[in-house]
Amino acid sequence: MSSETSLDLYSDGTPNGHKISVTLEELGVKYTAHHIDISKNTQKEDWFLKINPNGRIPAIVDKTGGKSKRIFEGAAIQLYLCEKFDKDHKISFPYDSDEYWESVEWMVWMQSGLGPMQGQANHFYRYAPEKIEYGIKRYQTETKRLYQVLEDRLKTQQSSGDQPAWIVGGKFSIADISCFSWVNWAEWAGIDTAPYPEIEKWLHAIQKRPAVAKGVDIPVKFEMKGKMKSGKDAEEFAKHHSKWVMEGMKTDSSTHK
Repeated sequence: MSSETSLDLYSDGTPNGHKISVTLEELGVKYTAHHIDISKNTQKEDWFLKINPNGRIPAIVDKTGGKSKRIFEGAAIQLYLCEKFDKDHKISFPYDSDEYWESVEWMVWMQSGLGPMQGQANHFYRYAPEKIEYGIKRYQTETKRLYQVLEDRLKTQQSSGDQPAWIVGGKFSIADISCFSWVNWAEWAGIDTAPYPEIEKWLHAIQKRPAVAKGVDIPVKFEMKGKMKSGKDAEEFAKHHSKWVMEGMKTDSSTHK
């Protein structure tokens, strides 16, 4: 199956990008990765807006079978990939089963809650030119609340020995990939995972998966955790990203008055 696919991934090294490259690697789907450098606003170029009118990553174009289909938004992409390439339900569940809808619930929970809240924590904690304590506390607190929701969910799920509990159905699935993509960046938002032992067990097990280790380095090498080992490197990394984030905001402000 993988040798017959013709699929293009347009992405960058972010949590939202990682969840799609990891999903593709877990499924063993053959694809071509294209680096959309969001630090240079490539995602706002006209050619890319034809693929994703929202001007964000990730997006895919699937030409398998000769018909071109473009999909944007992470949860939509994950559901599409599993519907088309996961007939044996390796990381998904049969449509309309209880587990299917539970996985959809947790993917939407991530995309409407955890991702946006942790993303704002990232912004105020790492990127904002002024350290506004209210903004930092507001979004870090909400992110911690959401981590507790995930922790409590994992506590209700069955684990075996050194194996962690999974979010849905007793197996590793796209629900886990979706949530992992953001939890794997916890420290960048100033969030300590130590108060959440089930999350830590779950997180470490996912990090050890070969497909995950490969996927987080696509389309660019995942450097954040290495940078965090040095305070100086972390500061320089944050300054670099803050610069282009601020420039992007300035451009958006001038466009959308």
